[in-house]
Amino acid sequence: MSWNALKAASLCGLALLPAAGLAAAPDEPRVEVVVRGLANPWGLAFLPDGRALVTERAGRLRIVNLRTASLSGPIGGLPSIAARGQGGLLGLALHPDFARTREVFLCFAEARDGGVGSSVFRAKLAGNGSMLEEGQVIFRQNPAGSTTRHFGCRLVFDRQGNLFITLGDRGNMEAEAQNLANHIGKVIRIRTDGSVPPDNPFIGRADARPEIWSYGHRNVQGATLHPETGQLYTIEHGARGGDEINRPEKGKNYGWPVITYGIDYSGVKIGSGTHREGMEQPLFYWDPSIAPSGGTFYTGDKFPAWRGHLLTGALAAGLMVRLEFRNGQVTGENRYLEARRERIRDVVQGPDGYVYLLTDESDGQMLRLVPR
Repeated sequence: MSWNALKAASLCGLALLPAAGLAAAPDEPRVEVVVRGLANPWGLAFLPDGRALVTERAGRLRIVNLRTASLSGPIGGLPSIAARGQGGLLGLALHPDFARTREVFLCFAEARDGGVGSSVFRAKLAGNGSMLEEGQVIFRQNPAGSTTRHFGCRLVFDRQGNLFITLGDRGNMEAEAQNLANHIGKVIRIRTDGSVPPDNPFIGRADARPEIWSYGHRNVQGATLHPETGQLYTIEHGARGGDEINRPEKGKNYGWPVITYGIDYSGVKIGSGTHREGMEQPLFYWDPSIAPSGGTFYTGDKFPAWRGHLLTGALAAGLMVRLEFRNGQVTGENRYLEARRERIRDVVQGPDGYVYLLTDESDGQMLRLVPR
């Protein structure tokens, strides 16, 4: 990492830490394997009874029983899923009042006219957990795309019960992330029936889709709410360098592909630089990239020193990161599990206060982190 890069980050109020050469964290946790045999697991959510729903990119939804360390067969009632490239069955979220509604929300790649696009499916989990019932697609990214890359597809509910959906630039429609007339490279906010909340920022504009919350995103792979403020935080893939942590606010532009701290994989410059008036700066970025994934703020009692910090997996780097926060800013980075070199796809806090991870492999695992 050059002095100029570090100085520039400091002047801009950004946290930027090198991706190599960091010492192992002194609080390295112990890793337990809960289950094996998951095919490229992608999303994880805990049911009220302590079991966990897991999506597999190949197009299966399954239940993990933590008490018996067992894995159910595939749950029925899913929509038709285009499991191609980076696409398939991806993010999931439970209705905030799941104990009453039994509603599950799934983000998936759907084949349709024009190619493949990210869609969101709502259904009820049957009492025995073997079937989804009353399923319907409540949102479709428009337009569909010709590639099988950059679907986004993380789901998270806000405090008002509205659903945030992250949508990627599809890998070949970068410029459309700046176009408010479509859903490419956007964060979307809808109600649970697919309708638009009346306080969304672009309602009433003829040149904008009313579902849009924020824009100028490349490929958001993680999304979570801050446990105290309720604000949305996102974890976003850059190109070569420039992975970002953002706090998307309503109606704001996060710059892609006009401004970025990354470069093209070929080494060619992207956009016009790192700053432009009217475009937001990330809270934090990585250079070199780590390919961050799903994440969460930790609030449990098993790792007291981690409380209020953001945990995120990393695919290319094969580790988990803990970002320390103070007054809404990143003040430090800690890295874990580097020796394992496993692609961490999702990081979720369990109801027991332990941290659970999914490894993105053809024989993927659910892991549990416990203090040593």
